[in-house]
Amino acid sequence: MGASLKPKLSPVAVTTAIGGLYISQSVIGGVTWTGLPAVMRDRGASLDQIGLLSLIALPWALKFLWSPAIERFRLPASGRNRSGSIILIGGLISIVALLAVAFAGPVLSPVTIAAFALTAFAAATVDIACDGFAVENLREADHAWGNTAQVGGAYLGAAIGGGLFLVLVDVIDWRGALVAMSASLALFGLPFFLITRGLAQSGARSHTPSIRAALARPEIRKGLIVSAVYVAAQKLGLQMLSPFLVDLGFSLSDIGLINGMGSLFLGAAGALIGGVVIRLMGARAALLISLGFQIVAFSLFTIAASDPAIIPRWLMVGAALLSSSAMLALGFTALYALFMRWSDPRQAGVDFTLFQCMDSGLSIIGGVAAGQIAEGLGYTVYFGLATAIAAAAVPIIIRLCREV
Repeated sequence: MGASLKPKLSPVAVTTAIGGLYISQSVIGGVTWTGLPAVMRDRGASLDQIGLLSLIALPWALKFLWSPAIERFRLPASGRNRSGSIILIGGLISIVALLAVAFAGPVLSPVTIAAFALTAFAAATVDIACDGFAVENLREADHAWGNTAQVGGAYLGAAIGGGLFLVLVDVIDWRGALVAMSASLALFGLPFFLITRGLAQSGARSHTPSIRAALARPEIRKGLIVSAVYVAAQKLGLQMLSPFLVDLGFSLSDIGLINGMGSLFLGAAGALIGGVVIRLMGARAALLISLGFQIVAFSLFTIAASDPAIIPRWLMVGAALLSSSAMLALGFTALYALFMRWSDPRQAGVDFTLFQCMDSGLSIIGGVAAGQIAEGLGYTVYFGLATAIAAAAVPIIIRLCREV
């Protein structure tokens, strides 16, 4: 890793800033990948059509291509840090694009796809600046709490975008719900802009951020493998969870409450517990605990898919809450701690972005594949395959994360 940069802000200020941004970013993700699939299924869309929504996430998978340019703009060879400017511009674009979707309606029209793609592009660009800022301004001793803010903020945002949003669609309408989501982006993004507005961090910077410099480091190459294995194990079984619950007879309000309350309380709790586990037992232990719970949850979904009467409704709700909220948050808090540890502060936006792009790329592939498998072979095969992949990930994580 390159030489550490001395933080200019207190850890509390940094975690507050990035936590707010992660909330707003996850409002977008919740609407796109949790709220919209449930609304579409409720209105008769097929599972393979819903699976195509994952393509909207392409900017999240490809943002590594423009991350060096964003980092060079954010940290010029001389002059002030421009993180706040990037966040302001990206936030405004996201708000306008979501308002366009509000008036286009909940269908996969060209306008909807283009607006969601633009929102994803803006949000992905903001994320580059946010993650680079976090690594640059947090000491390693504070990484666990920074990751807690990232993941906890993400789950609070998911509670709004994937939970409250569905309730508002049911109670008000699609347009009103999205206008409310747009307002929340401004509200939660404001702290970052205010906190970083006066941040100078001027001076000469000799390092030029690049993808080549990142891939030359063994930590980055190992991190990409860990990210790929862990994300495949964690996320494949969750891609079709909302449509599955719809088909089991849960209403949009039911699913909204599960997603919202789960993210609001269990997701945030999982992130906090993850921070504690990392400090006491290490990141690898947190990853393995999370995987173990996911294997149990996916097994329950497999059984319920074959015969819904076998698994009580309360147990399905509990498994959904734990798998999509608490355990996912715990595991990703640990994974993000590793990402921070393996990133070079001189180009953290590039390094951290590479790890996240592996996450997003596999999520896209997994989302499309999940729709095809669930539609063609049924939920039983789909969740059974997810269980097997999660189990296969355990020995790989044990081997690759020995030192953490």
